[in-house]
Amino acid sequence: MAEPIPFSQALRERTRTVHQESEGAVFMQDLMSGKGSRDDYIHLLSQHYFIYEALEEAAAHMAGDPVAALFITPKLTRLPAIEADLEFLIGPDWRERIHPLPSTLRYTARVREVGHGWPGGFVAHHYTRYLGDLSGGQIIRTLLQRQYGFETNGVGFYLFTEIAKPKVFKDVYRAQLDAVDWDDDERDRVIAEVALAFRFNTELFDDLAAAKAAA
Repeated sequence: MAEPIPFSQALRERTRTVHQESEGAVFMQDLMSGKGSRDDYIHLLSQHYFIYEALEEAAAHMAGDPVAALFITPKLTRLPAIEADLEFLIGPDWRERIHPLPSTLRYTARVREVGHGWPGGFVAHHYTRYLGDLSGGQIIRTLLQRQYGFETNGVGFYLFTEIAKPKVFKDVYRAQLDAVDWDDDERDRVIAEVALAFRFNTELFDDLAAAKAAA
């Protein structure tokens, strides 16, 4: 009888297609290839502000949960860095100048919903965002620095100064996922929620592309 594959591996394999669809969105491809603009990045980061506001509110709410707490650490907190980046990129009045897109409102509503009642759902969104930031996000940061001359100001969102070795951190995170005592039904629900998170990301990129075209 074959050994069951680790949950973190099953999670990656079963969400690979929706993950690739998100990465392949035209808006992100343009941004990464140099066809996008500095304003495109600012619009993306502005939506990230609302998403991480919801996610980090949920983390505060979930901090007492024995499962969710395994994954929550101030080393991952992004909101102060996003706020500093937006002040640098837009100016001191940035809060008055950014607004959530419809896809962002749907995304944040879901994060708040699971973040107040379903630890597995919270972990699904936590995993999708932060492990993405520590993986592809580091490639994005390098490209943005190269294209727009950023050093640290403007891309602080992608700088995890308290995580010296991202690979080690991610390996520990995945081992914790593997060790959580979820039954098969709950694991299926968590995988489905990760897939939903990737779809929210794709919808956001589509919204950003539509807003750009309309402008």
